[in-house]
Amino acid sequence: MKKVAVMIYPYFSMQEISCLTDALKVFFNVDMDVFASSKEIIKSEDGFQVIANKTFDEFSLEEYNCLVLPGIWNPIPALFDEKNIEFLKSIKGKDILISSISSSPMLLAKAGLLDDVHFTSGVFDEVCQHLDFIPYQNIIHQPVVRDKNFITAIGFAYRDFAVETIKALGIDECEGGLFNGVTREYTEEELTFKMGEDHFKEFMNEYNNYMKK
Repeated sequence: MKKVAVMIYPYFSMQEISCLTDALKVFFNVDMDVFASSKEIIKSEDGFQVIANKTFDEFSLEEYNCLVLPGIWNPIPALFDEKNIEFLKSIKGKDILISSISSSPMLLAKAGLLDDVHFTSGVFDEVCQHLDFIPYQNIIHQPVVRDKNFITAIGFAYRDFAVETIKALGIDECEGGLFNGVTREYTEEELTFKMGEDHFKEFMNEYNNYMKK
């Protein structure tokens, strides 16, 4: 089996992908490489300092059958790192599974990868409606959505995200209760997240400051 690539950026969430990455390595012995725009120290959302072992210019599509994008506590720095966006643009339309959780579909959207893909995310509704590069009409308010070669998920569904990715890779799902799965149906209203007027203003102020740089 080919390797799995994991993309990281400032404030990324290890917790949202560790269920997947641990299962891939420990249960299925799948090798992984961690990619970033540089080999400088990147702090995760919980303050861990991580250095990618490869940069995007070292990525070779033939070596990987999946790219995993963790969620991001504050997605703005990653959104405005053009190396992130250019890398994602370079794999648009390529034969690779892309698994993206929580807020990271914002990066895919900015790179134009979700223009004709149904997806879900944990991005607040105000942001999704305001940022014109996010194809709001393609959002499906469900914990996990699989469309074409994309798997997207809301952050709380990290186990289901892991299961769907493992299934899509053609690996049997772990047995013995490692993953519990979604236990009930959700309404669209329950999975439409509002950040509130004050927090939205703070977000847009920071976003617009990056736009001016």
